[in-house]
Amino acid sequence: MLFQVGGQGTRPTFFEMAAAQQLPASLRAALTYSFGVFALRRPFLHKILDYDDEFFALLMLVLESHSLRTTDASFAESLYGLRRRVANISIKKSTLTAESSEKTHDLGLRKNQKILSVVFLVVLPYFKSKLQSMYNREMEARLQASLWGNDEPRLDEAGFHLDQGETSTHAVGRTNAEVSSLTHFRKKITKLVVICYPWIHATNEGLSFAYQLLYLLDATAFYSQGLHALGIQVCRATGQELMDSSSKISRIRSRELEGLRGPTWLKAMQRVLLKCIYTSLDYAQTGLIAAVFFFKMMEWWYQSAEERMSAPTVYPPPPPPPPPKVAKNGVPLPQDRSLCPLCCQKRANPSVLTVSGFVFCYSCIFKSVSQHKKCPVSLIPASVDQIRRLFHDL
Repeated sequence: MLFQVGGQGTRPTFFEMAAAQQLPASLRAALTYSFGVFALRRPFLHKILDYDDEFFALLMLVLESHSLRTTDASFAESLYGLRRRVANISIKKSTLTAESSEKTHDLGLRKNQKILSVVFLVVLPYFKSKLQSMYNREMEARLQASLWGNDEPRLDEAGFHLDQGETSTHAVGRTNAEVSSLTHFRKKITKLVVICYPWIHATNEGLSFAYQLLYLLDATAFYSQGLHALGIQVCRATGQELMDSSSKISRIRSRELEGLRGPTWLKAMQRVLLKCIYTSLDYAQTGLIAAVFFFKMMEWWYQSAEERMSAPTVYPPPPPPPPPKVAKNGVPLPQDRSLCPLCCQKRANPSVLTVSGFVFCYSCIFKSVSQHKKCPVSLIPASVDQIRRLFHDL
C-alpha cells in the first residue's frame, strides 16, 4: 500500500514529510483507543495499556527494522513512496564571493545507518516518552503537595506500612539500607529530569521547528536534525524502485528460507513460522492504516455525538390553552364581544381576569371579584391581584 503525493522531482514536499512524521503518533493513538475499547470487556488488556510505551516501542521496532531492511525507508515513509539515501555533499568555491555549487549523490543506506535510523525512530522517542511521563508525575506530585500537603498515611521506602509485619532487626536494617540507597538514587534522577527535561524538550522542539522552516523555504535538504546527524536525505522513490521493492523482498526471504539449518522437522517448523511472520508484516501496513482510519472515524463520530448532546435543545412552541368556558350558573356573555358581560355597556378601561381570560370593565370586575372572590363568568376562584389592564385601545 504505497502512496505518492504530488510534486516535481525527487525532493518530497513539506506536506509529505509532515504527514510521514505525524503518522506514528496517529497510529499510537488509534491502537491505544482500540485497546481501551476492548479492555472494557476484556480486563486483562489493561496490562497492555499499563505498558503502552513498551508495547508500542516493540511494535515500531519490528516495523521499522523490516521497512528499513527491505525498502531503505521508515514505515511511515514507505507508505508515501519515499526512500532514504546517503547524502554526500561536496562544495566547490572558486572565489570568496562566488556562489557555492553542490552535488548530491544518492546512495543506498549502509548497515550502521539503518541501525542508527532505528535508534532515532524508536529508541529516542521511547526515552522521550518515559522522561515526559516522569516529569509529568513529578510536577503533579509537587502540585498536589503544595495544595493538600503531605497528610497521607506514611509508608516505608519499600511501599509497606511502617507497622506491618514482624521481621528480624538485621533483615529490616539491611532492607531499609538497600531501599534507602535506591530511593536516594531515584530522587536524584527525578530531580535531574525535572531540571533538565524542559531545556532538552525546548531545544529539541526549537531545532525541529528551525529545520522544518528551512526545509519549507528550500534552504536545506534535511527535514529534521536527526536526518542531518545521520547524513541521510529523504527522496521520492522512482517508479522503478517501487516496482523493484517487491522483488527485493522476495530475494531476501528466499535467502532466509534457503539458509535454514537443522533436521527436516525443525526446518519445516521454521519455514512455517517465517511464512507467518512474512504474512503478518505484509498485512501490517494495511491493517495499521485501517486502524488509523477507524480511530479517526470513531473520533469524528463521538465528537459529533457529544456536540449534538451538548447543543441546546430547541423545542416547538407549546400549543395555546383551551378557550375559557362559561359556567352553567355564571354570567352569560353578550353577543357583541366589545361589551362588558357585567354592565352590558362598551368596556371602559378594559381589564382581563387572568384566571379565565375574560375581559370586563375595570370597575365592574374589581367590584365583582372583591365581593365574590371568583370570576363572574367561569366561577373560577380569583383575587383582585389577578386583574390586568389592557392597552390595546390606546
